[in-house]
Amino acid sequence: MVLRRLVYPGPVPTAYDLTQEQLTDHLAAWGEPAFRAKQVYAQLWKRSARYEEMSDVSPALRDRLVHELPLGVEVLDERLADGGATRKSLLKLGAKGHIVEVVLMGYAQRVTVCISSQVGCGMDCGFCATGQMGLMANLTAGEIAAQVVWARREAAHLPETTPQRLTNVVFMGMGEPLANYNRVRDAIARLNDPAGMRLGARHVTVSTVGLVPGIRRLAQDHPQAGLAVSLHAATDELRDELVPINRTYPLAKVEAAMDAWRWKTRRRPSIEWAMIDATNDSDEQATLLAPIALRLGAHVNLIPLNPTPGWPTQPSPPERIRGFVRVLKDAGVNVTVRDTRGSDIDAACGQLRWEYDRKGALRA
Repeated sequence: MVLRRLVYPGPVPTAYDLTQEQLTDHLAAWGEPAFRAKQVYAQLWKRSARYEEMSDVSPALRDRLVHELPLGVEVLDERLADGGATRKSLLKLGAKGHIVEVVLMGYAQRVTVCISSQVGCGMDCGFCATGQMGLMANLTAGEIAAQVVWARREAAHLPETTPQRLTNVVFMGMGEPLANYNRVRDAIARLNDPAGMRLGARHVTVSTVGLVPGIRRLAQDHPQAGLAVSLHAATDELRDELVPINRTYPLAKVEAAMDAWRWKTRRRPSIEWAMIDATNDSDEQATLLAPIALRLGAHVNLIPLNPTPGWPTQPSPPERIRGFVRVLKDAGVNVTVRDTRGSDIDAACGQLRWEYDRKGALRA
């Protein structure tokens, strides 16, 4: 038998980079039958198993997989909070060793993982630790999905006060998901693959600062996925300052895209709003936000700002948040204040990575 040798244009892929068809070709080049690739693929995605846990695969093949088709997920650092129900981890991913943050959060009724789509971010939102880094790299679909596989495995080790199984995925980590659209689209497809994880698109939410073309494409490609738009301001003047992409996609265009998404998907969008002291937390901003939320039938999620070293502003005090909520509720808006998790473990996205860079521990 003559075995094929696969040649890749870039770095040799990791296991999560391959579709089932690609894995079949890869193992066929080693002389393995197609059913073996199906077994390995199911173990990787359905069980979130490591190679050493694959009892239906021979030791020889497991050893070769470890050395020649690695999983490509390494935990570099981890911080725990909330009695272990919140786990913020720094992961090294893929063949290029991209370093990103992932946060696993266990609640009484659900377990959510917040994943990254890029290393750093190019949106230049000054109050965001990731935005202060700038964009370093786009993650591949496999690197994005690998974070969910890791979270699904680790969810079993959360405290018994949580379901101990992954229920929700939110693209709210490092990066702007819709600026890496094709790979995010493909990653969501991986998570919903009937032959693989089969998570269900309704359990996935994509967060964006308002990239209008991406919002419209998401409605077409994944109409079951949720949408959360980070507005942070109800006037173009203030939003230009806080979210610079607003100069390209101002509020009127973002609202129109959200409305089109709503009618296409028949789902309710969310509006994310970081509460920044003496910046966007006035009654006036709440009054201007209310009609936008009502027109969109949107849920407003207020997020107390996590302070970052590169941004001097502090989070809104509790009494100001209560006042903002009161204005919205009086107008009939559905609003909640996010339960801040892990404030003592560099909670803001990008802070753990920033700390490693500052100490010289990482050089991506």
